[in-house]
Amino acid sequence: MSHHDSVRQRLHAIEAQLREHQHWQDNAPEARVFESTQPFCMDTLEPLEWLQWVLIPRMHQLVDSQQPLPQSFAVAPYYEMALTVDHPFRTIILPELEQLDALFAGTDDK
Repeated sequence: MSHHDSVRQRLHAIEAQLREHQHWQDNAPEARVFESTQPFCMDTLEPLEWLQWVLIPRMHQLVDSQQPLPQSFAVAPYYEMALTVDHPFRTIILPELEQLDALFAGTDDK
């Protein structure tokens, strides 16, 4: 399995968890929220919204067009801080994000 295929598989797993646990939204937020200059659009999107509306689509675009993928990429540390310890989805999504991060740990684009 290619690196791109592995990333695609992880993105689908993350989306599946968001859907299964009712964190997937049917309607996109207003376009202005994507104009944020903050990391993870933290001033305009909730952390799980950022996964759906920014990370997943952008990574799929890279994978679909066989573009180089980011290097030393990591989102799990943000979610460890952004989702409170008692957030019911934390223990479900963190392992998924850690698996995604592991695909980029110390790699060049394969």
